[in-house]
Amino acid sequence: MSARPDLATPPTPAKPATPLGGLHAKGLHLAYGAQPVLSNVDFLMQPGQLGVILGPNGAGKSTLLGVLGGLQAPQSGTVALGGQYLTPHNTAWHARHRAFLPQDETPAFNFTAREIVELGRYPHRHHPLPDEAETVRAAMQATAVAHLASRRIRTLSGGERARVQIARALAQTAGSGLEETPVPARWLLMDEPTAALDLQHQHAVLAMLRRVAHREGVGVLLVLHDLNLALRYADLVWVVGSGRVLAHGVPAQVLTPALVAAVWQVQAQAVTDGSGTCQLLWQGTMAACAHAERQL
Repeated sequence: MSARPDLATPPTPAKPATPLGGLHAKGLHLAYGAQPVLSNVDFLMQPGQLGVILGPNGAGKSTLLGVLGGLQAPQSGTVALGGQYLTPHNTAWHARHRAFLPQDETPAFNFTAREIVELGRYPHRHHPLPDEAETVRAAMQATAVAHLASRRIRTLSGGERARVQIARALAQTAGSGLEETPVPARWLLMDEPTAALDLQHQHAVLAMLRRVAHREGVGVLLVLHDLNLALRYADLVWVVGSGRVLAHGVPAQVLTPALVAAVWQVQAQAVTDGSGTCQLLWQGTMAACAHAERQL
């Protein structure tokens, strides 16, 4: 296999300490008219882990991530991050400790790539780090876009723009000069961050995010569609369907062929690769397999 681009790990926080609290939701309910989108959802994740939300189209993945990130309020239930409930009164606190990257992040202005990443430092403008420029540079180096710093965002490919936006989120969670005791954990929430990336950069970005989680204690929560990427990189997965959490836990224990067939209507075989990682071999949709059997 050809060499993958090695993405650097963003700089460690200026003031390492034990982070405070996890991401905790209880009894989340949200409906659009008479159609429930989230139904009595509970969620608990600790910092220092890489978690992945999975499910078919329309299952409620992006809605759940948005509610957990404070972008949308549930009609009932609560969400707490680092021991603080998400309310309209503490959005500035959450912006300093949590970065959210939606699926479609299209800048209104044709900024340079560096200027886009610098926007991630805006929540920390009152308490900047000693070297803000280095923080931005390190985030761009981490996603292999430093060489694009002076390019206008609209001149970049879709994958390059996606990596610039990931760098912006990394810069946002790089910390600030504000002294806080105890030190709250930092969180990265990203909705399909690998969707526009080629195969090499999918693996490179996810490997980098896992290092950020494990080495720096950042909580990283992603929405993905690729089950094999989740099996390879996630510490925990949540499978969502019809607005409910159908299963959650360690990826290899959750993503069984039986569950994949039930949720995605696809037949799969579980295998173990040379690194000892469980992966799924696709054998076709349930409908296609049934049709093939009828032809025998």
